[in-house]
Amino acid sequence: MATLTLAAADAILKEVYEKALQDQMQSEVTALKRIATTSAGVSSDLQGRYVVFPLRTSRNWGIGSRNEMEALPVPKTNKYAAARVQLSYLYGGCQLSGQTLKLANTDEQAFVNALSQELTGLRETLGKDLGRQFYGTAIGKLATANAAGTTTTFVCSNAEAIYLEADMYVDCYTSADALRNTNSQITLVAKDTPSAGSTTVTFTPAATATASGDYLVITGSRARESIGIRQIISTTGVLYNVDPAVVTQWKATVNSNGGTLRPISEGLMIQLADDVRTLGGGQPTVGFCSLGVRRQYFNLLSQQRQIVNTQKFEGGFEGLAFTTDKGDIPIVSDLQCPWNSLFFVNEKQLKIYQAGDWAFMDMDGSRWQRVIDTNGNYDAYQTFMYRYYQIGTHRRNAHGLLSDITQ
Repeated sequence: MATLTLAAADAILKEVYEKALQDQMQSEVTALKRIATTSAGVSSDLQGRYVVFPLRTSRNWGIGSRNEMEALPVPKTNKYAAARVQLSYLYGGCQLSGQTLKLANTDEQAFVNALSQELTGLRETLGKDLGRQFYGTAIGKLATANAAGTTTTFVCSNAEAIYLEADMYVDCYTSADALRNTNSQITLVAKDTPSAGSTTVTFTPAATATASGDYLVITGSRARESIGIRQIISTTGVLYNVDPAVVTQWKATVNSNGGTLRPISEGLMIQLADDVRTLGGGQPTVGFCSLGVRRQYFNLLSQQRQIVNTQKFEGGFEGLAFTTDKGDIPIVSDLQCPWNSLFFVNEKQLKIYQAGDWAFMDMDGSRWQRVIDTNGNYDAYQTFMYRYYQIGTHRRNAHGLLSDITQ
């Protein structure tokens, strides 16, 4: 008597899959979420392409003491500068075939609902990338090479490689900002075992050999990303149309060590906080650092104290406490934070300007558009999400950076 086995019936049996997709990606976002929660918040008070606000750059020094019947001080005025915050335009898109959209209607015929998963994954990627941009500059550098590569490789330190992942599409620029390679797909990010080692990035297709000093950006994004705290917390560089070479108060505090790494110490941290206060920026409200810097700070505290506790601060965030004479502030670790750095931020002086949260481009009445190009029409559909967004600060001198810290 013949028996119908599972192997024989494989062609006519439906496959049943778990509904939950087992995500293998690290998607944690910390700093930007905290800024939106505990700072001056989010503003949609926009007027055209810019947000403009005045900065008082000098006091009214029309003051003085006089003897009887002496001429009074000559009246003066405060001096001002106009800061102009221009929004960055951020986008993300996904594309599905018509067949996938049809088959995804029933869970038994797909791993997950393809439409829902694609959109959820896109939104997650956009959020994670915005978390990266929070620590960067408008240039959008992902990593800078510290050695020569080949036509298919790019070599950088492990510290520089924290933002690189397989399947990213990147452009490569020289140290002189000349385009070297464009739209290269990263196929492998291979790191040495030691945390201070190097990373070899492999990409395709083969193009011009890379050199030390070259840097990578997301394809098409150079000089188009949002401003991040690496650009804000600086002693140089025009920011929001205000030049610190002209308005000398328009600069942050940076405590560096010429590129030579040094152990973290409470003395250095206190000095940085004091320098920020001396410049008139007030008390920082949070410190952002990498996991490695957080570990070094924990080790420092554990050597000096018997008990080291993580405290819960405003907004539900936890972190190791840093004690100042103005009260404790949290030292918060963030996977997106650049290595060897501790950013002291006054959240009250940061604001997210936006025309709205992430939304679909649907002004023509449909979120999904059929794919049509010069080669013809396709049974496929694409959609795009967008956000017009920028981070602003009313006081650049309210923030500080302690760099060159040993991980």
